[in-house]
Amino acid sequence: MSEGTMHRPAQRDQRSRNSSRNTGVATRRQHRALATLAAGVAVPVLLLAVGCSSDSGSDSGSGSGSADNASKTAAAGAGETVSASPTVQAAAYQKLPEPCAVLSTKTLKDLVPKGVKSGKEGSSNDTSTRSSCSWTSLVNNGVKGSQFRWLNVSLLRFESTASRGSGDELAQAYYKSQVQDAESTAGAKNTRSEAVAGAGDVATSVHYDLKKKEGSFRQQTVVVRVENVVVTLDYNGAGLAGEKTPSADSLTKAAVKAVKEAVAKVSSENGEGGAGTPAPTNSPTASASSSAKPSASPSKSSSEAPASSASSSASKKS
Repeated sequence: MSEGTMHRPAQRDQRSRNSSRNTGVATRRQHRALATLAAGVAVPVLLLAVGCSSDSGSDSGSGSGSADNASKTAAAGAGETVSASPTVQAAAYQKLPEPCAVLSTKTLKDLVPKGVKSGKEGSSNDTSTRSSCSWTSLVNNGVKGSQFRWLNVSLLRFESTASRGSGDELAQAYYKSQVQDAESTAGAKNTRSEAVAGAGDVATSVHYDLKKKEGSFRQQTVVVRVENVVVTLDYNGAGLAGEKTPSADSLTKAAVKAVKEAVAKVSSENGEGGAGTPAPTNSPTASASSSAKPSASPSKSSSEAPASSASSSASKKS
C-alpha cells in the first residue's frame, strides 16, 4: 500500500472528526436557535394567558360590583318606601271665646251677685291659646257680716304637632295635672274629688276647706277637657264677720253649672268642634305646653280680706 493510500484513511478519519465536530457545533447552534425560538413563542402565549386571566378576573369583579350596587340600590329603595311621613290628628278647636263672656249675666248673678260687672281679664301673650277672667263679689249684711265670693275661669287650648302629639293628648295630660294640683293644695281640709257627668269629654270636681283668720273658706275647682281645650273653674266662698259659711254642696252645684256653660261656649265658638283630620308633619308648633298655667291666675291663698284683689283672696291657682 502506498503512502498516499495510507494517508487517505487518516485523512478520512480527520475529516470524519472534523465533520463530527462541525456537526456538533451545528447541532448546538440549532439547539440554541430552537430554544430562542421556543422562548420567543412562549412569551406571547404567556402574555395571552395573563391577558385572558386578567380579563376574566375583571369581568368577575365587575359582575360582583354590579350585584353589590344593585343590592344597595334595592335596599335604599326599600328604605324610602317604608319611611313615610308621620301624621298627627289635627286639633278640633282652633280658637277660644272671650274669657269674660263665657258665662251669662244670669249665671254671674247667681255666683257673684255683687260682681257681675267686675270681670277682669287676665293677661296673655296669645288669647287664642290661653285666657282667663275673674270676678269678685262682697255682699255686706251689716251686723250679720258679709258673704264673699270669688270666681275664676281659665281656658287653655293645645295644638297638634308631629313632635309632641295631638292636641287632645296634650290637653288630657294638662287636665290630669290640674286635678292633681287641686287635690294637693297645701292646708286643705276635707278634700273630696268626684267625676262630673255631662261636661265635655271628661270632668272632675275637687272641693276642700281652708281655715283662715278671716273665716272658713270653701274652694270648688272643676276641671273639664273638651277636645283639645281645658276649662278650669275656681269658685271660692266664705262667710265673714259672723256670717255663716256657705255649704260645699251649694257651691259645688253652682260651679258645675257654670263650667258646663263655659264648655258649651267653647264648642259654639268653634262651630261645635268635631273630629279633626290628619295634619302633616309641619303642623303649627303647640302654643301651650302641658305644664303651662294662665299668667293671670289668682294665687291659692284665700286668707286676705275680701276687699283685696282676686288673686290675693283666692285659694286656688288656675
